Amino acid sequence: MRLLVVGRLNGQLSTAVKMAMSAGAKVSHVETIAAATHALRAGQGADLLLVDYELDIAALIAANESERIRAPVVACGVGADPQKAADAIRAGAKEFIPLPPEAELIAAVLSAVADENKPMVVRDTAMQQVIQLADQVAPSDASILITGESGSGKEVIARYVHEKSRRTGRPFISVNCAAIPENLLESELFGHEKGAFTGAVARRIGKFEEANGGTLLLDEISEMDARLQAKLLRAIQEREIDRVGSNKPVKVDIRILATSNRDLAQAVKDGTFREDLLYRLNVVNLRLPPLRERPGDIVVLAEFFVKKYAAANGMAEKPISAEAKRRLAAHRWPGNVRELENAMHRAVLLSTGPEIEEMAIRLPDGQPLAAADPGSRAAQAAANAADAVNRAFVGQTVAAMEQALIIDTLEHCLGNRTHAANILGISIRTLRNKLKEYSEAGVSVPAPQMGASAA
Repeated sequence: MRLLVVGRLNGQLSTAVKMAMSAGAKVSHVETIAAATHALRAGQGADLLLVDYELDIAALIAANESERIRAPVVACGVGADPQKAADAIRAGAKEFIPLPPEAELIAAVLSAVADENKPMVVRDTAMQQVIQLADQVAPSDASILITGESGSGKEVIARYVHEKSRRTGRPFISVNCAAIPENLLESELFGHEKGAFTGAVARRIGKFEEANGGTLLLDEISEMDARLQAKLLRAIQEREIDRVGSNKPVKVDIRILATSNRDLAQAVKDGTFREDLLYRLNVVNLRLPPLRERPGDIVVLAEFFVKKYAAANGMAEKPISAEAKRRLAAHRWPGNVRELENAMHRAVLLSTGPEIEEMAIRLPDGQPLAAADPGSRAAQAAANAADAVNRAFVGQTVAAMEQALIIDTLEHCLGNRTHAANILGISIRTLRNKLKEYSEAGVSVPAPQMGASAA
């Protein structure tokens, strides 16, 4: 993530910056709130602002919003003055970090605010095929159209493609075309010159230039109006853009990814989406199956979310009961992975026993998941899947269970060590040591495939 630090870099703030860098953040620094807004306006880009609470945080947020720049703010300060911390939160800061800092707290806040904790958790064959295709096309610069129902994980797969591409060390910029009004989206994408329209008090660099050298994700592109589609088509074809209010083209070097939960071919027939733009975007199509079509992923995703939200809420992690697994696998999940995530977050909070019981897993209206009809084909398949998860390691030693889990996870990640370590919740060094131990014992260890990283 890109972290912009605002304030004087002395003493404990400097220490916090070093910890953030150790946690993987790319850090830049300015001393004043005016300099912060200027840097963001000029296209520097930031996923998070870490701001000294002695500064006027409310003025910084107001200045950014007047430029339509939205980046979350985390306040920090020496001494943890309760009044100043409370004032910072009231001014719009998402969190407060007391200084001197703790490395674990820094990492936790960065992860929570940036919401980057979205690893690829895959077990089902249908999703493995999608990942395999993503690995094949990621190293190229081809435009990719990612389609699937809302909540199925389109942005997660887009980030995965970026991380596997040659642009992985460069910016990944996402624009939600459905969330920005039509009259503002053009400026958001292409930027504007001072005086281009009322309120344009200075030059603003758009997302195309901010993503230069990296990847630009156009989320829910089907919501873009026809006039802007024509300008986007030219930008993709010519690799140059025109800021609003300027007649001087600006060259850009970016890879375009786009997502849609609508049928764009039908949108072309309906006259709401340009056919030539669809061809430009759809060089490769990654179709994400809905969660109901990948039942093998349901329980492993549920277990991942239990671990995530138990840690986030400072609670002990609990196993999911066998009956709860059966109901999870039998439910159709119309809201897909997003609905499952919310359900498991609720379950972590509502569960009262030693296991997460079926009655703790509730739908948005508060109703528990219905028990499946034991005679239905879907229920039988769900029961078999859940029972298979329960019985998989019965009678084995802990060492054998660990080895099977590591090898199985690595196979499902197509040999990607970093991805497997994230899913397993262990460090890459621990994973490498285990794999070396297995290899020396004559166990076949999956090698990286399809361009998957061996890191």
